[in-house]
Order: sequence, then C-alpha cells, then structure tokens
Amino acid sequence: MTGDVVLRRYGHEDLAGIRQMLLDVHADAYRDQLGDEFVQRFPWFVDHWGGHPGFACVVGFDEGEPVGFAYGAPAGEGREWWREHLEVPPADGSTFSVSELMVRPRWRKTGTAHRLHEALLEGRPEALAVLLVDPGHPKVEALYGRWGYRRVGFRQPFPDSPNYAVMVRELRVPAVP
Repeated sequence: MTGDVVLRRYGHEDLAGIRQMLLDVHADAYRDQLGDEFVQRFPWFVDHWGGHPGFACVVGFDEGEPVGFAYGAPAGEGREWWREHLEVPPADGSTFSVSELMVRPRWRKTGTAHRLHEALLEGRPEALAVLLVDPGHPKVEALYGRWGYRRVGFRQPFPDSPNYAVMVRELRVPAVP
C-alpha cells in the first residue's frame, strides 16, 4: 500500500469491463459476511445499478490494485422515494442515489472512502444526494453526517434487508429568487 490512490471514473458503457473487479472488491470488503443471503445478492445490485444509463462509478487504485469504489445513478423523475420522509420536500427534488461505497479492509481509515464519495458527487447536476445506511453501524452513519448528510427517516427496501436510515445531502444551494 503506497497511499497514492488514483481515482478513475466509469459509466454505464464500462460496466462489462469493471463488473468482476467490483465483485472482487466486494468479496474482500465483506469476506466475513459472505454467507449472508443479502450480501450474496450483490451481483444483482451491480447489474441493476450498472444497467441504468446514468450509472456513475469511481474506483480507487493503488499501484494498479483496486482498493474501493463508489457508485450510483440519478433517480428517475417521480422516483424520489425519500420524499415520503419529509414534511416539506424541496422544490427541486432531482436526486442522485448513492448506492454503494466500499473500501477494502487494508485501505480503510485512510481517507479513501471520502475521496471516492466526493469524486462520485463532484459536478453532479442533481440538487440532492440520497443514500441508505444500516443503523446497526452508527459510526458509518455519523461519518455520513460529517459529510453533510442528515437522517430523514427509515426504509426497508427488501424483506431481508435491514431497516436502513435514509440520509439526504444537498449538492447545491438553491438559488434565491
């Protein structure tokens, strides 16, 4: 590990070439939980998110070795499911859904996760970013809080998934009329 992590961007058209790499990083990041049925469905999630034309992915490499990634896609109009958690939704509800952020164990606590996350959101045209966090990991939720997210509710997207904390972050300050 050199500490010189290089970030590379990928899109929907690149999925076939990076899919196995994402699966390999996931297998290392979750090696202690690979027996969990929900964790085993990760290939489905990669294909689901990667199949979106707006799919965006940032992968970090240390001397050519993948160390982590972040990916997501814009929410389709009318698919801003987080709105149900707000009394007054913002006028501009355009949303980028951050689906995954994972760093292999050897590169954790090096700032790599933050770099991947910020690179993924850099220059996004959407007004908001949304993500789900397992509330069983309060340190992770607190980390996202330091990155500008706030918890707005809870959501269990699948019967076998945790009841995740829904977190939202403004990506740009709304214009004042």
